Amino acid sequence: MAHGSRLTAQSYNHQNMRFGAVPIEAAVGKVLGHNVAGRDGERIMRKGKPLLPADIERLRAAGLSSVYVAELGPDDIGEDAAARQISAVISGRNLSISGAAGGRVNLISAQQGVLRVDVARLHQINEIEGLTLASLQNHATVERKSMVATIKVIPLALPANEVAAAIAIANTPMIWLDPLPARRVTLIVSGSPAARDRIVRDFSEPIRTRLEALGSQLTEVHFVPLEDEHGEMALAQLLARSAQNADQCNMVILAGDTAIMDRHDIAPRAIERAGGRIVCFGAPVDPGNLLLIAQLGPLPILGAPGCVRSRKLNVVDWVLPRLLVGDQLSRSDIASLGAGGLLEDVRERPMPRLG
Repeated sequence: MAHGSRLTAQSYNHQNMRFGAVPIEAAVGKVLGHNVAGRDGERIMRKGKPLLPADIERLRAAGLSSVYVAELGPDDIGEDAAARQISAVISGRNLSISGAAGGRVNLISAQQGVLRVDVARLHQINEIEGLTLASLQNHATVERKSMVATIKVIPLALPANEVAAAIAIANTPMIWLDPLPARRVTLIVSGSPAARDRIVRDFSEPIRTRLEALGSQLTEVHFVPLEDEHGEMALAQLLARSAQNADQCNMVILAGDTAIMDRHDIAPRAIERAGGRIVCFGAPVDPGNLLLIAQLGPLPILGAPGCVRSRKLNVVDWVLPRLLVGDQLSRSDIASLGAGGLLEDVRERPMPRLG
């Protein structure tokens, strides 16, 4: 291939786009392929820049006689335009879209909430060569103005058919944010009556802190000594009253000096006696194995393991935001937490890990 406006014979042909070295005089109108440094080593031009006649003098002054460029074909879409088009379809409610630069567009949360990611379609997008989409974990809790996903077009342009393929996969938004509502939560603590004040203090403060960080309130704290059938009946009655008072109680958290140890322990029996159902007992997350999820009419019930007393990350930090946002968690939801469920140990647990 001859010199001039055409790229050299060693150029790389990506679909319609050609990439290779040309004499600087032939580079006008093409897209700079690599960053260019001046004689002092400082960058004077960034890759992706459409080269103008004035740029040629700067390249010559930097001592260059040739430069790597991309020449887009008629069916190519530049990196920034491609990223903008794809992000507009991928992005859903309560997210904003950043400007494009270097083939990258970021998705930003408009408020605090729980992030939703269609993981299957995200994988399909990433199967398209030259295009990447990375997000935070599905169901992650995010703060306002957090970057939740980033779209990066790798080459300087994508063929139009690849952009169309990505848009077809994301024919409806595949990343969005569900805002966290302000919920009113009741805490029911159990343990020895002789240690009531300590037990209430140990559990109420870390739980209150977690709820307030998520925009909700701990509005009531009750103590029930779960030592016999009288305690079971008292807990059942308290749960039934909470379920009937939906305006004042949107969720119940159970916690105690002795965590729920069995599917047929006192607390699960009390939930069923009140008319509720146990959704799941036990979680593949450590700390946090002794987690219970139940439902009493519209009222979600979280049986918190003893690690909730710690400020460190534990299973409660994963399930609490989802319950507050209204998710009806299933056993499968909890089972899916196993990969990545081995967390840092906490000093508050009565029996640390061995090893």
